[in-house]
Amino acid sequence: MTLFKPILLSLLFLLCKQAVADTPVTLRIGTLAGGTLAWELAAMKDQGLPTTAAFTVETVTLANQQAGKIALQSGSVDMILSDWIWASAMRDVGTDYSFYPYSTAAGGLMVANASPIRALSDLQGKRIGIAGGELDKNWLLLQALAKRQTIDLARVTTPVYGAAPLLNEQLKQGRIDALLTYWHFGARLEAQGYRQLIGGDELLRQLGIAGNVPTLGYVFRQSWAEKNQDAFNQFLTATQTAKKRLCDSDAAWAKVATLTDTSDLATQVQLRKRYCQGRIVAWGDAERAASQTLYALLHGLHDNKLTGPSAHLNQDIFWRADR
Repeated sequence: MTLFKPILLSLLFLLCKQAVADTPVTLRIGTLAGGTLAWELAAMKDQGLPTTAAFTVETVTLANQQAGKIALQSGSVDMILSDWIWASAMRDVGTDYSFYPYSTAAGGLMVANASPIRALSDLQGKRIGIAGGELDKNWLLLQALAKRQTIDLARVTTPVYGAAPLLNEQLKQGRIDALLTYWHFGARLEAQGYRQLIGGDELLRQLGIAGNVPTLGYVFRQSWAEKNQDAFNQFLTATQTAKKRLCDSDAAWAKVATLTDTSDLATQVQLRKRYCQGRIVAWGDAERAASQTLYALLHGLHDNKLTGPSAHLNQDIFWRADR
């Protein structure tokens, strides 16, 4: 009996190890209610995961992006959507946060369709609503572009900072002349006849930054992703599949349309259009280099307040799914 005891224990150990390996990893994902990630997770759930999936999803609803950062730092969630500037800054202070691109959808400068504003020079003397505050990335870039045209936007305009929904209403009421806002709020305005004077992607192009730079991505701990690499990479593939279905299949889109928080068909159509335009079509050395170029530009604006003291984007943040 003593001879078989070590063999039996070894077999039990191997069986337990296999059982653990076969247990799907639960990915705790912080999401904003009604946000685009919620659309994709709903589409993924509707499609159903394969029986061999190495992961399951547990969603944690967040009040806002700042709450997401706090949840990630406290360990309440495994990943959130955030930007690479924040991820880089956190790397610089000792965390092992990594970033994987989610979307290139960017905001833009919106005006009424009948507005006489046709160029940046027409903004002189106007009131501009800015949804992201004085350190909003697009506001800094818009000022940089205007400066190349010898226009000091901060001096010749009246910036009005506020929450995006409130600024949308102020634009409709004519209390501001233009609005620099997030893409989904811009899409809602477009559906009501407003026009985009310049978008975030066009801002980058005119500033000489080539390549599709992601605006948002999954942010997570590298150590966590390496420990759960198969499950995490499967999740990334599944979300890309869900995104493709939402953009290619009207039937799939119809099932999540209620999550857009509007019953207006024109608004749903415009939200879908802008969402799909933000799909990541390439993510390689060229796009990472473009992110570095953009970071360097932003670092030189507004006394480095957006980027912090580091003059370079921490390249260690970029997760490679094929590692």
